[in-house]
Amino acid sequence: MSAGASAVTVGAFANLPSAPGSMVTQTPDIAADSTPEHRIELAPNCSLTPQGARLFVGSLALVTFSVAGFFALQGFWPVLPFAGLEIGLLAWAVRASMRRGAEREVIVVSEAQVVVERRSPSGSRLSVFPRHWARVTLRDPQLARYPSRLTIESHGRACEVGRFLTEDERRHLATRLERLVGKTSESPALAP
Repeated sequence: MSAGASAVTVGAFANLPSAPGSMVTQTPDIAADSTPEHRIELAPNCSLTPQGARLFVGSLALVTFSVAGFFALQGFWPVLPFAGLEIGLLAWAVRASMRRGAEREVIVVSEAQVVVERRSPSGSRLSVFPRHWARVTLRDPQLARYPSRLTIESHGRACEVGRFLTEDERRHLATRLERLVGKTSESPALAP
């Protein structure tokens, strides 16, 4: 994730500053049974494409093995295994970053429930909360350098959302979700 990337936003998040997270809101969706639902999709900003990642690792491997080969020809052959280890670790780190960039969080707020779906390359996880009893909580960080935590809670269960968002984006999302979900036991009407 790059720090200077801009957020792709629609709807309530149109005035957010440039940030590493990406939020797309579609408000509202009218389902087949004509009940309105609000859908918010969250995705980390991943500015590196798979082709760009291969080019990046390949170019660094070319330079690293060229330098290591030069030193190996001078008699310093132990440099080659360390160069291979370095490129292997770099390739692993870039691959892990690309997999992390493929994650998605989709929050759907309807009249009856709040559904949080977390999609990742390893699978999908679904959390469903009754809207009438759901509570949106933005917890302050316990230590100064750690981010705040945004959770949706109900009946002793909690689901954290927006872990990869900036503090401002997380606050805007919390405000938006609080308006949609409402306070416990008083669900506001979803406007079409």
